[in-house]
Amino acid sequence: MVYQGVIRRYKNYLPVTEKTPIITLLEGDTPLIEAENLRVSLGVDSKIYLKYEGLNPTGSFKDRGMTVAVSKAVEEGASAVICASTGNTSASAAAYAAKAKLKCVVLIPEGAVALGKLSQALIHGAEVLAIKGNFDDALHLAREISNKYPVVLVNSINPHRIEGQKTAAFEIVDSLGDAPDYHFMPVGNAGNITAYWKGYREYRKIFQEKRKLKLPRMMGFQAEGAAPIVRGHPIKKPRTIATAIRIGNPASWKKAEEARDESKGVIDIVSDKEIIEAYRMLSSVEGLFVEPASAASVAGLVKYVRQGYFSQSSTIVCILTGHGLKDPDRAIKVARKVRVVKADLKSVANQMRL
Repeated sequence: MVYQGVIRRYKNYLPVTEKTPIITLLEGDTPLIEAENLRVSLGVDSKIYLKYEGLNPTGSFKDRGMTVAVSKAVEEGASAVICASTGNTSASAAAYAAKAKLKCVVLIPEGAVALGKLSQALIHGAEVLAIKGNFDDALHLAREISNKYPVVLVNSINPHRIEGQKTAAFEIVDSLGDAPDYHFMPVGNAGNITAYWKGYREYRKIFQEKRKLKLPRMMGFQAEGAAPIVRGHPIKKPRTIATAIRIGNPASWKKAEEARDESKGVIDIVSDKEIIEAYRMLSSVEGLFVEPASAASVAGLVKYVRQGYFSQSSTIVCILTGHGLKDPDRAIKVARKVRVVKADLKSVANQMRL
């Protein structure tokens, strides 16, 4: 059967009807990759899987929610959408708006969006406005504009975004036959941890008469310099190299705490150093190129393995939220450097240590 995107695949579990026009780029159906090399490197008996959301159409998990949010916006007669973004939301909103023939306005924090993401929003035709402030300032403005003008807000406070993003949990259960024991993921604006927990709970209820599905412990990780949930208060000037989670006052804060508490999981911190270590490890050990924020999930796993957190063999899923080409500058800064050699056999062979 030809894959048709998350709305058609999971329409029975989404807020759509026959009247909903489906705006899709065939998002979803991303691979759940068994990370055997990572497992060996960490010296654990558990099965580790990586949900590689960077293979969505615009390179991040945001597409799952955007297909639903934009489809519903078109159904409601919208002519324009708006979002605040650290990058991935802007890329996704711009692409789906282009597909739907809607105007798209993006508010970004000035100088704080990775080039790969900014280029996507621009090439898709969005009107990008850089705010002299941080993401939280941009989101506040986007909310005000959507309240006062006929423009639909497509950030994750739009419930249709959460509905679309929960489909990744459905896919994980469909692939494994059950939910994992532990679900590791980055936490920025906190919509995604909210969506996954919603998805796991809903799928369990849907199939409760046929089979008893587990519920995982939700293990969320914020960057050390942008960890308002962990610190217990908003961060006025969040700092981290992981720009996608550089958020000081998450819109889905309370729901993220509910997911943590109901699942008996954690929301913890990882340092930029730990994020970069995991970022390199994913590339060199598993061959997966992700943006730095994505590596926060694996950084959290590495941290908890080293703390001796896992007392028995478990099934673990780590979410890789975005592709590495979102932030090529970071890769160039931390990877091996290009060496210039003469164009002759001896010079090349010497550099190869042959």
